[in-house]
Amino acid sequence: MLDINRIRNNREEVEKALLKKNYKADFTELLNMDSLRRSRIFEVEQMKAKKNVVSADIPNMKKQGMDVTDLLEQMKMLSSSISELEKDITLLEVQIKEIMDYIPNTPAEDVVAGDETQNMPVRYHGTKPQFDFDTKDHVTLCDALGIIDYKRGVKLSGNGYWIYRNEGALLEWALLNYFITEHIKDGYEFILPPHILNQECGYTAGQFPKFSEDVYKLTENDQFLLPTAETALINLHRNEVLKEEDLPKKYFAYTPCYRKEAGSYRAEERGMIRGHQFNKVEMFQYTLPEKSEEALMEMVSKAEKLMNGLGLHFRLSKLAAADCSFAMGKTYDIEVWIPSMGIYKEVSSASNAYDFQAIRGAMRFKRTVTGKNEYLHTLNASGLATSRVFPAIIEQNQNRDGSVTVPEVLKKWIGKDKISI
Repeated sequence: MLDINRIRNNREEVEKALLKKNYKADFTELLNMDSLRRSRIFEVEQMKAKKNVVSADIPNMKKQGMDVTDLLEQMKMLSSSISELEKDITLLEVQIKEIMDYIPNTPAEDVVAGDETQNMPVRYHGTKPQFDFDTKDHVTLCDALGIIDYKRGVKLSGNGYWIYRNEGALLEWALLNYFITEHIKDGYEFILPPHILNQECGYTAGQFPKFSEDVYKLTENDQFLLPTAETALINLHRNEVLKEEDLPKKYFAYTPCYRKEAGSYRAEERGMIRGHQFNKVEMFQYTLPEKSEEALMEMVSKAEKLMNGLGLHFRLSKLAAADCSFAMGKTYDIEVWIPSMGIYKEVSSASNAYDFQAIRGAMRFKRTVTGKNEYLHTLNASGLATSRVFPAIIEQNQNRDGSVTVPEVLKKWIGKDKISI
């Protein structure tokens, strides 16, 4: 959530920044309600001050034998007026919040305007694999090798699901072990969070209320299945005040991710490229405001390091403003090359939400020198999502005989150099 003080004091700047996300804001109604709310609060404070003074005088007046009947009636009417004004204030606060909940985060100054067509590749890693034979897509290869069972995945759960089998299950688990091992080496704390979350988790993450239909809901308990571990990790310190000396807080979590992925699938997004359940290891940081840009580049570097360790060809792209998600102010995507599709697909998004999520979740830290509480900055990055890394390994490492070479860093978990029929 944006700070309403920022909108109040820098209206034109905020409106201009939001235009970069193709969001046209008109804060007239919001600021009128905010002004009315503040004037009502001032009225209530004045009335309460008067009531306190008079109420303190009434006992002495009674002792002096004075008639306080009219005064008591006035205080009764004053209490009624205060109550009505407080109801108005509450209603205004609800209306203001309803508007604020749908305003996205503003992009950072160095983020270009526009949609995904304006995304900018920053750098490329490795070279595109070259083959001297007719290549196959990952669906064909996985089916022939018996490592992914698409048909039975559909039979069990419907379209968008699959089953890992044999070396496929080992490869998936090896990827997760590789990510986890590297994050522990880097000093991140390992978290295994619940997969069922409450509504406040979705709100703090910036996914609710606008994107509440994208998750699988458990309506009887007003809960939902987490769409990403970020939704859990952002809520670890909800409604808390941390100590400056305890920052940054660095966490990572492994979870399956559950997403409706509403809308039609493109023809090339078959197999594991787009599904309703997939595995992901997620990095997360709570930082000081002045350290969040440094933290973002650290997380980007860690995701790139993981990909380089797998020996895959990929690129890093900086997203344009409108392609950054609702809660994020800056995002870099790690995109792996999928030969059969002839395009790069995202396997990690590293993002800085700045104070947007912290405001929603009332997450602050206390400055050691000033003693004042300030909002934290929060950042997340996939490290990594396996559902696209897996196909990239299968396709980029395929051999003429239909086998797939196992990346060196994964061999100790799989126990062989190649996956073959």
